[in-house]
Amino acid sequence: MNKRCYAAFGIMTMLLIAAVYLNLISGSVSIAPDKVFAALFGKGADAMQSNVVTAIRLPRIAAAFILGGALALAGYMLQTFFDNPIVGPFVLGISSGAKLTVALSLIFFMARGNKPGSLFLVGSAFIGAIAAMALVLLLSIRVRSMGILVVCGIMIGYICSAITDLVVTFADDANIVNLHNWSMGSLSGMNMTDVGIMTVIIGICLMASVFLIKPIGAYRLGEAYAGSGGANIILLRIMLILISSLLAATVTAFAGPISFVGIAVPHLLRGMTKTSEPGVMIPGCFMLGALVTLVCDNLARTVFAPTEVSISSVTAVLLVPVVIAVMIKRRSRS
Repeated sequence: MNKRCYAAFGIMTMLLIAAVYLNLISGSVSIAPDKVFAALFGKGADAMQSNVVTAIRLPRIAAAFILGGALALAGYMLQTFFDNPIVGPFVLGISSGAKLTVALSLIFFMARGNKPGSLFLVGSAFIGAIAAMALVLLLSIRVRSMGILVVCGIMIGYICSAITDLVVTFADDANIVNLHNWSMGSLSGMNMTDVGIMTVIIGICLMASVFLIKPIGAYRLGEAYAGSGGANIILLRIMLILISSLLAATVTAFAGPISFVGIAVPHLLRGMTKTSEPGVMIPGCFMLGALVTLVCDNLARTVFAPTEVSISSVTAVLLVPVVIAVMIKRRSRS
């Protein structure tokens, strides 16, 4: 890594610490900055403040960090696979496919008085994500234009979202109707058990991604070059699909679909570091995705407090301009 990369990682680290601290003290219940550590460790702190910090905000912050990093990493994997800068889990309909299968699973079990476990929901989301990805890949065989393929992915996402909304809208059970907030994207209601499960799954995906740094670096220079260097192209493509789908599925299972983080963050990181090396992009995307999601979640909680808006609404407002700028820049080069 060059000096610019080290500087970028240093800045991201400091901003992450600041974002975590800001998320701890801000919300519908304000906590004085000097009371945060007392609330964290339960020493001399108000019982209510301690409960707000440790049971509500801390799990939510951890979830935003982990799931935001996962989304950005999934976006980078998909952009590498399709060799296109405007693809991501949300755009290709992968998140919507995962949302549909999770919603159907929740409705099936909750209508019978049961609640499926987190691992089951992740599995359901993974099935939906893989199904959506498979449909996109099938279309890619017939459709050679990447622009048309992206539009097809968006249409797949709309279909899945429409079916999900219909199912949730006409559900009878009050708990099922409350799935509307989740279906729009929300980090509320997280607990440390959920955080532990998502940490294990996403941690495995992150480690697998690190092992792919060298093959991805060769793959970026062309399939012929990668193949001559000993890279297994078919295995690499399979791993890219599986990792990106599992990352997107895990995010959707716990927080619903969160838009545009997967598309915009890799481009923001490239602008900061002036490099596309996978050894920089993989850890950098995870850190920057975590930072962006923490900031957006804070805005979703606090701007209209005590009313909380969908985090996807915030990410769309802040990140869509980034995507538009990338598209304009790409168009001007062609």
